[in-house]
Amino acid sequence: MTRTVRLPAALLLSASAFALPHAAFAEAKPSLKQAAAAGVDARAKLVQEMVDSVFSFAEPGFQEVRTSAYLTGILEKNGFTITRGVAGIPTAWTATWGEGGPLIALGSDIDGLLGLSQAPGTAKIVPQVEGAPGHGEGHNSGMPLMIAAALAAKDVMVKNKIKGRLMLWPGVAEELLATKAFYVRDGMFKGVDASIFTHVASSFTTGYGNLGLNGMVSVEYTFKGKTAHGAAPWNGRSALDAVEWMDAAWNFRREHLPLSQRSHYVITNGGGQPNIVPGVASVWYYFREKDFKSIKDLYATGNTVSEAAAQATGTSVTRRVLGYAAPNFGNKPLAEAAYANIKMVGMPQWSDADQSFAKMVQTENEFKLKPLEAQVAPLSTPETRGNANFGGSDDIGDVMWAVPTITIGFPSNVPNTIGHHVTSAMAMATPIAHKGAVAGAKAVAMTVLNLMTTPSLIAKAKSYQQTVQFKDEKYDPALTPQDQPAVHLNAELMERMRPKMERFYYDPAKYGTYLEQLGVTYPPAPPQ
Repeated sequence: MTRTVRLPAALLLSASAFALPHAAFAEAKPSLKQAAAAGVDARAKLVQEMVDSVFSFAEPGFQEVRTSAYLTGILEKNGFTITRGVAGIPTAWTATWGEGGPLIALGSDIDGLLGLSQAPGTAKIVPQVEGAPGHGEGHNSGMPLMIAAALAAKDVMVKNKIKGRLMLWPGVAEELLATKAFYVRDGMFKGVDASIFTHVASSFTTGYGNLGLNGMVSVEYTFKGKTAHGAAPWNGRSALDAVEWMDAAWNFRREHLPLSQRSHYVITNGGGQPNIVPGVASVWYYFREKDFKSIKDLYATGNTVSEAAAQATGTSVTRRVLGYAAPNFGNKPLAEAAYANIKMVGMPQWSDADQSFAKMVQTENEFKLKPLEAQVAPLSTPETRGNANFGGSDDIGDVMWAVPTITIGFPSNVPNTIGHHVTSAMAMATPIAHKGAVAGAKAVAMTVLNLMTTPSLIAKAKSYQQTVQFKDEKYDPALTPQDQPAVHLNAELMERMRPKMERFYYDPAKYGTYLEQLGVTYPPAPPQ
């Protein structure tokens, strides 16, 4: 992908930078955007501290206890009102500020991934704590970006007496796709006029229309049978047999499913010990498809297969929905406005050390060599994507069907690393992550000011959602009123891991950066 030329590192934006013709939407005054960019630059140190701190906490879904306390503490000190435990989720919250005018929601994910503990600033795979979670997706960078953007926009609004309201919120347990549908069901976005979401990337862009991400149902099937001595198994009914029957039947069924589907499973409970027939066993499935009807159809097929497995083994089966994600659909007027700001900001000024480290990560892990980008990527549109189906899911899709929303990808990671893998954690507490988050914060702050000062932009965003997004589909999730967030997930793991992880928490009062605290030279010497 290509990106446009960056502005100077200080990014004190000139008036000429804002003279680009974009009649499709109105702009906030150049002086306001210039002030917002300067406000983000003034908080670059805070961004670094937040990115490094959240990286060091490395908390997985539903266990983002330290992360949420830390981030809400910063917002509270800056005049935001915090509401904790939203939608019945202990680590979820909203942070609101302002009165009158539009209400703009700013969100990003905060959870890590299981088993991906990784020392930052090294190109080798080196767990900080063996078996512990880590930020192998880079979710440590998004909310720091949003906080910096919100504080910079807030300063400009106060100084210029601009009416408007901000609501920051975290994506809890996004890696489990387990909360945003509950946020929407709980009415968290009621009254919100527009929403900006961010996600870490190695590129810098946004997009609109059907983004080619599948929706999904996350469901755990629990089979119940009858225990017996393994030497006399005829006295029992194996719940594990039922799980294995279901998995075998599903794998045969895959051949006869649409190519757009993705489905995967793990056995979460296979019994206790070999000489006891398992009386209880569970298997956890993700069912992904391209539209609301297809998602429900795939889920119904899974339910039928589970019931057939139960009948075949003389067991019974129950199911619990653990999460849901709607297909993603970005808003065109918002995307076009944000993309103009992305081009104004441009890419970060990468140092020789940054480029050297990126090359080390790629070389050491046998990835295709590609330097850190010098230009922003093109705006992603339905025409440029074609009929692309990327297979993955993101539960920001549920928010996109509740309120006009875009996702901005910001350049805080190394190209060609593997998603959901330790290689995607290697740069996430280095200057690459810090600079990318600062650049993203500027684009977000500028777009917030567009929305606060241009009622027609919000009107166009809402009209696009009604006339284009809702033309062929309406929001139709698979959640029932009885489904509840799976807040128990990862609790037992963190009870064991947190004491081992705490000694690696970043202390910004003592150390300038997390790499300094760890004694890591940046870039490190090339691996021998």
